[in-house]
Amino acid sequence: MSRTSRSAAPDRRWLGLAVIAAAQFMVIMDTSIIGVALPEMQADLGFSPGSLSWVFNAYVVALGGLLLLGGKLSDVFGARRIFTAGWSVLLVGSVVAAVATSPAVELVGRAVQGAGSALIAPSALTLLFMLFGSSPRDLTKALSVYGAAAPAGGTAGVFLGGVITEYLSWPWVFWINVPIALVVLAVTPRLFPQTGAAQGRRIDLVGASTVTAGLGLAVYAVVKAPEVGWGAGQTWGALAAAVVLLGSFVALQARGRDPLLRLGVFSAPNLAAANLAQMLLGAAWIPMWFFLNLYLQQVLGYSAFPSGAALLPMTALIMIGMVVVAPRVMGAIGPVRATVVGLVLLAVGMGWLSMVDADGSFAVDVLPASLVAALGMSLAFIPTLGTAISAARPEEGGLASGIVNTSYQVGSALGLAVMTAVAAANGADLVGDAAALTEGYSAAFVGAAVVALVGAVVAGVLLKSPIAAPADDSVHAV
Repeated sequence: MSRTSRSAAPDRRWLGLAVIAAAQFMVIMDTSIIGVALPEMQADLGFSPGSLSWVFNAYVVALGGLLLLGGKLSDVFGARRIFTAGWSVLLVGSVVAAVATSPAVELVGRAVQGAGSALIAPSALTLLFMLFGSSPRDLTKALSVYGAAAPAGGTAGVFLGGVITEYLSWPWVFWINVPIALVVLAVTPRLFPQTGAAQGRRIDLVGASTVTAGLGLAVYAVVKAPEVGWGAGQTWGALAAAVVLLGSFVALQARGRDPLLRLGVFSAPNLAAANLAQMLLGAAWIPMWFFLNLYLQQVLGYSAFPSGAALLPMTALIMIGMVVVAPRVMGAIGPVRATVVGLVLLAVGMGWLSMVDADGSFAVDVLPASLVAALGMSLAFIPTLGTAISAARPEEGGLASGIVNTSYQVGSALGLAVMTAVAAANGADLVGDAAALTEGYSAAFVGAAVVALVGAVVAGVLLKSPIAAPADDSVHAV
């Protein structure tokens, strides 16, 4: 990216932010919306119990593995072009997933959706900095709205998935993307400035393929380990191959003339620490959300619609927390302390959730603890996100966006895989036994709380400087 004084008119900036927030909302919603639809998809398409989880993982692996490429493409070809391309790819993937009549076609559609989201997410963040980078105060507000869209999308996905599955049919969890994508494609040229492609820059397709395969194998190994065994040759073989591929990626980036990931970017103060904090935040938050939904449905007996509705108070608090509370807390105590406090509160909330009872109730066992966790999430997300993006050089804003999104998504996938194994080892695989399920979910909540506490320690020890404010007379532009 380069710096420019060009900016959109104030009213259009906020309309642009609405589109950017919608993009983040959709990226995360497409992760969660299929959750309550999985049983119907299994029955209609013939998924085996072991392969059903790949309806979720195909999207997450493609998203996490291609985010770095999406960030690089945004820097090279311009954020608006890649943002538009991402929505086009997401639209195609959604149609394929909606009309699928076999497991293979469904997984292809989900992977294409993930690839589209991998283009959307980093370019959306770059566009946000283009619009609001000249005003640190407006930038903080914009990041708060953007940040609130992520957990809102996750919870709304569960809620909408429940409504759609209960009153329509599972293909509509994918059809819902089509009109939204068409509207975004229509308004994007009017809301965001176009920028020229960078001259003389190459795309490291070998590096992109290597890191995507490595991340995919790592997630595959952890996801399959509870089924085949942690000591099985398949598990260790996949993990070893993932290490080799990721090691090869690092070597390629160190030697490449125009690498996908300039390793020197991590020498920027706070960048590595902020990304590690984001990874641990994702590894703690997503398992909590996932197992809380299962507890509501499989233990308390909620159907799809009430289960999604039960998570709305948590979503509302996150949105209020990120838009109203987090900026004020950051202003009062600084981003580092806000991050630490947020992660500690998240751990407290999950520790409270670990005391759920098989004969519990929403009002006593779920609501208060989930609200504490939601407040913690809202305080931790914004400062780590802002630190990670602003720490990079202006011309590498798309790359920094790709890195921080990759950190969160990979952390989410690996955290969920590990906590699924923890839950299964403690009884969560005994479907129909409420006591055993509760014990397994409780163990997962404890594990996620430990991850959040580790994140708090990382933030407290490694994050040193406040978020760097962009110069007042310029904004980020590709």
